[in-house]
Amino acid sequence: MFIKKIKVQNFRLLKDFTIDLQPELSLVVGKNNVGKTSLLVVLDKCLNCYNDPHKKFQYYDFNLDFQKSLESLLDQSVVEEKDWTNLGIKLRIIVEFNEYDSLDNVGNRILTNLEENNNYFALGFDYCLDYSNYLQMLSEYQDAKSKYDTKHPASHSVSLFDKHEFLDTHQHKFFKIFRKSIHVNSDMTLDEERFIKLDGLVGFKLDDVIRFDYISARRSVDNRDADHTLSNHTSELYKIQEDSEENTAARENFIASLKETDSSLTEIYGSIFEDIIGKISKLGGMHTKDSVIKVISTLHHRELLKGNTTVVYEHDQRNLPEHYNGLGYMNLISMIFEISLIVEKMKRAKSRRPADINLLFIEEPEAHTHPQMQYVFIKNIKALLQDGIVRRDGTKAPLQYIVSTHSSHIVSDSDFEDIKYITRIGDQNAVESKNLNDLKKLYIKTDKDGKELEDDKAAYRFLKQYLTLMNSELLFADKAIFIEGDTERILLPIMMQKVDEKNMPNIDKRELGLLSQNISVLPIGAHSHIFEKFFHFIGVKKLLILTDIDICESDGHHKKCPYREGGSFVTSNTALKHYFERRDINYYISLNAEDKRLKWNEEKNKMESNTSGNVMVCYQTKEGDYQPRSFEDDFFHLNEEFMCNIELDDAAIDPDALRAFKEDKDPYKLAESVVSKASLAASLILSERDDYKWAVPRYIEEGLLWIRY
Repeated sequence: MFIKKIKVQNFRLLKDFTIDLQPELSLVVGKNNVGKTSLLVVLDKCLNCYNDPHKKFQYYDFNLDFQKSLESLLDQSVVEEKDWTNLGIKLRIIVEFNEYDSLDNVGNRILTNLEENNNYFALGFDYCLDYSNYLQMLSEYQDAKSKYDTKHPASHSVSLFDKHEFLDTHQHKFFKIFRKSIHVNSDMTLDEERFIKLDGLVGFKLDDVIRFDYISARRSVDNRDADHTLSNHTSELYKIQEDSEENTAARENFIASLKETDSSLTEIYGSIFEDIIGKISKLGGMHTKDSVIKVISTLHHRELLKGNTTVVYEHDQRNLPEHYNGLGYMNLISMIFEISLIVEKMKRAKSRRPADINLLFIEEPEAHTHPQMQYVFIKNIKALLQDGIVRRDGTKAPLQYIVSTHSSHIVSDSDFEDIKYITRIGDQNAVESKNLNDLKKLYIKTDKDGKELEDDKAAYRFLKQYLTLMNSELLFADKAIFIEGDTERILLPIMMQKVDEKNMPNIDKRELGLLSQNISVLPIGAHSHIFEKFFHFIGVKKLLILTDIDICESDGHHKKCPYREGGSFVTSNTALKHYFERRDINYYISLNAEDKRLKWNEEKNKMESNTSGNVMVCYQTKEGDYQPRSFEDDFFHLNEEFMCNIELDDAAIDPDALRAFKEDKDPYKLAESVVSKASLAASLILSERDDYKWAVPRYIEEGLLWIRY
C-alpha cells in the first residue's frame, strides 16, 4: 500500500497541484519558491493538526488568487445555497493497494468501492467555508464594516474598511476542517460526490492508516562549544525504544546496573553532605529526629541519558567532542539520528501495528554539506530505508519518503525515474509538478509497426546521461546558455563581465548584471537541438544558444573552408539545420537578431522561428567585411592588434602560426592552428593587461544583452 498521487488546491502556490509519488523515493526538485516546502507544510497541517494546535491554517496559507476571490465575495450579492460549493484548501491523498495488503484499518470503514479491478482509495482533507459559515461571514463582515464606517467616515463614497485584514483576523471562525474518504474511479479520477465522513467514525483512527513525519531544513545543528545535538539524540532514541519488547533484556540490565550504582553513590553522598545534614538537624523542629534528612542517589533510567551521554569522534586514538567536526558531518549524522528516531516511532509498541502508510519528508539534506557528502547521502538513503518499517517480531510496514532539494549533486546521483520537477506556471500564482520520466513520451516516437525509433531512443538516452551524470544544474536555473566548446566555457564569465561594464551605464540601474543572475552555462556544442523538448518541458525563462556557423563547401564533400563573397557555401552545424531547416550560409548571414529567435510549436513538437520567442540562436556574424567561421576565427579577427602584441603558450597555439598571423593577418589560418582550446582560453586571460584588452565577438555580445533582460 502506498501513496500514488497527492492533489492540493488553494494552498499557497499549490493552487491546483498534483504530484505523483514513487513507491519508495520521490526526489522533488526545482528552483527557490516553487512550493517544495509548501507541500511538506500542507501534509503536516492536514495529517498532524489534530495533535498540535500550532499547526492550524492561517489566512496567508490561502493561495493569493483565492484570497482575492474570497474578498470579492464580501461585496457581492448573496449566493443561493443551490449554487454554493464549499471553498478553501483541499488535500487529496490517493492510495493504491494490492491483494497482499492488509485492509483491516480501511476495509468496510472507509472503502467506497468493491470493484475487482479498482485498487484505490483516497483520503480527503478540506479546510473549507460551507454555506452556513459563508452566511455568518457575510453578516459579521457587514456588521464590522458598518461600525468602522461610522467611526471613520470616508471623504469619498468608497469605504476604507480593510477586507483583507478582516479575513486575516477572523477566517478561523468561518473555515472548518473536514476529513473524509473519497471514491476513486479505476482511472484514478475522484468522484467527490461519493464520500464517507471520517470525523466521528466509530473505531476509526486516521493514524492507523497513515503516519506522516518530516525532517525540516531548519535543523538544530550547530558547531558551537555548547552544542550537544547528537548527544541529545541518544536520549531521545532511548526513550522511544524503551517500551519496545525487543529491547526488554537490555533495559533490565541497564536498570539493574543503576540500582547498584545508587547504593554506592548514597554512601559517598553521606560523607560529602555530612556537615550540612548535621546543621539542618540542629536547626530543625521540636525534637532532634524531626529534621533528619539524607541525600541518596536516584538515577532514573529515563532521564539518565539526557545530558549524560556524549557523542564523540575518534581520531588518532583520541576522543574529540562532537562539535569539533564541521557542520557538514554534524548535519549528516544528525539526519541519520533523526531518521532512526522517526522510524522507531513508526514501529510503535508490540500491542499496536505500524500504520498502513508511513510517509517521511526530508527537506534539503544538502544543508551545510559539500558536494561529495551530498553524493554519499543520496547514494545511501535508499539502502538505509529500503527495508521500510521492520520490527524484530516480524511485523513489517512500507516506508515512502520524499526528499526535496536544490542540489544538482544530489540530482546527478539519483535515478531519473524518481525525479519530480516543480516549476511555476508562467506568471501565475501557481506551480505544477512534472515527472522527468514523462520526457520519454516526448522524445521517443514509434513507427507504423509500433516499434520505437532508434534515433529517438539514442537522443533520450543522451539526455538522461547528460542530466544525471554531468549537468543537472539546468533544473535549477532561471536562464541558460548553451555554448560550443572549451574556449567559450572558460572565457564566458569574463565576457559577461565585459558586456556588463560596456553596457551597464545605458540601462536602468535596477537591472541585474549577467553574473548576478541565475544563469547556467552548459557545454552542449552543436547538440543543443536534443535539449529543445527538455527545455520546453521544464519551462526555463530564456535560453541562449551560442554556436558556430560552421561554413563548408557546397559541392557535396562539405569540406570546411573560409567564407568568400560570391561563393556557394552551406553550414555543417546540425543544430542550425534543425532549428531553421536551411543549409545555405547566405541565408544565415542575412538574418537579423529578431529573426534568430525561436518559440515552441505545440503542433510540430519542436522549436521554430518566431520573433517573440524565448530562445535565441547566435552564431558568428560579419565583423566589418569579414565573415568568421568559428569562435576562434571571430576572436582573432576582432582582436587582431591584441593577438599581434602577445606571446601565447606553445600548448595553446602553434608559435609559427602566430608569427605568420602577425604578417598575413589571416584569422582563419590561425584558428586552424589552435592546439588546445582550454590552454588558449587560459592564455588569453593571462595575456590581457590594462594597456590593451581584448573585445567580445559581436554575436556573443548580442546574445548576452538579449538574455540579460
